[in-house]
Amino acid sequence: MNAPSELSLLVPQIRQRAVPQALIDALKARFGDQCSTALVVREQHGRDESSFQAPPPAAVIFAESTQDVADAVKLASAHEVPVIPFGVGTSLEGHLLAVQGGISIDVGRMNKVLAVNSEDLTVTVQPGVTRKQLNEEIRSTGLFFPIDPGADATLGGMAATRASGTNAVRYGTMRENVLSLEVVTAGGDIIHTGTRAKKSSAGYDLTRLLVGSEGTLGVITEVTVRLYPLPEAISAAICSFPSIEAAVRTTIQIIQLGVPIARVELIDDNTVRMVNVHSKLNLREEPMLLMEFHGSPSGVKEQAETVQEIAAEHGGKAFEWATTPEERTRLWTARHNAYFAAIQSKPGCRAISTDTCVPISRLADCLLDSVKEANESGLPYFLVGHVGDGNFHFGYLLDPDKPEEREIAEKLNHRLVARALSLEGTCTGEHGVGLHKMEFLVTEAGAGAVDMMRTIKRALDPKNIMNPGKIFSL
Repeated sequence: MNAPSELSLLVPQIRQRAVPQALIDALKARFGDQCSTALVVREQHGRDESSFQAPPPAAVIFAESTQDVADAVKLASAHEVPVIPFGVGTSLEGHLLAVQGGISIDVGRMNKVLAVNSEDLTVTVQPGVTRKQLNEEIRSTGLFFPIDPGADATLGGMAATRASGTNAVRYGTMRENVLSLEVVTAGGDIIHTGTRAKKSSAGYDLTRLLVGSEGTLGVITEVTVRLYPLPEAISAAICSFPSIEAAVRTTIQIIQLGVPIARVELIDDNTVRMVNVHSKLNLREEPMLLMEFHGSPSGVKEQAETVQEIAAEHGGKAFEWATTPEERTRLWTARHNAYFAAIQSKPGCRAISTDTCVPISRLADCLLDSVKEANESGLPYFLVGHVGDGNFHFGYLLDPDKPEEREIAEKLNHRLVARALSLEGTCTGEHGVGLHKMEFLVTEAGAGAVDMMRTIKRALDPKNIMNPGKIFSL
């Protein structure tokens, strides 16, 4: 028998709102085959990559235009029924779960690149465009979109969760790279925020308010983001270390010396072992840094030599360089598959994934104590980190039929987040709050700040239909 859902422990007052048949009938009349009430479709849209469970939405709308989204939201609003936006379902904190019932709006068919303004280094896309699709379509322009959260997420979902990923140390997060949005509000109105200009001081910054709002204030239907010139030269390298501390100290020194490294990822020895099995590699099963350098050929060479010298001071060895696209893809594919490699290492398991971020100077303190606790717990785990900006992830692997393992994992997660907050860090660097981190948000931001968020939510969504039960409770 499966362990009971723990949502009630995370969101104290879950209530499934009734979805009247009149709404289902109205949706089917408006959308026809774009509206599905089939159980298998609803279940697919009622789960994400988190370990939580909730009843599926009552219906799924496959939107193909902004007007489709607006019409669906207007109908839901008229019946005061929740609306949950859906991209490709890669979120990790329960964002997609219909904890108060409602309908799911799938924007996956809204997948067109609308305008490429190569002279201004911007592009406007529909929300269902994925990062890989975007980069493939703009390859001929000599530009690329650098935000890489690992999964092939949609840009709408990435904007909604303020995603970042492996390139953030050089190129920033979605917060810095989203210029403007088109959004359907809780009343079904269509609004535009921001412009393609590099800066503005006109009124409230609604774009920044909506980036990271996790679908609780509106449904994103268009995104305009910054692009960057493809680097003239790219080189990747891996380096093994005698300990996690040595790898972390190397990273800190690289950043503090101002080396413009594009990516620097930490993988612990547990995870290297899992990746080797999953991806059929023969990497040294020791803590490892996976790095990438962008720039001119001479600049990349200089950066790489500097980093190699720093790494050697901390016991780094077995440097392996990858300069061809095929070699780099092999290394980064292994990194991006770390989550799936870990899941497959314990058949039938689920992962509770953490996502803390601390100031770079406190990274070693936070990470080493957390590794010690994880090892002492006896629970299998994996560890990866975008350590160049102080962000790292533990994935605690648990048997869903054993509540005691869930309890151990949650205790480890609580201690890790508490440690990060005590070091002036955050409870989530890029995953978002969703369901899992609601209590941590209050600790991090304070009751007054969360009350201000509630005030904004009530003003913009008075019926509380936009992805309710996420970020904070009302």
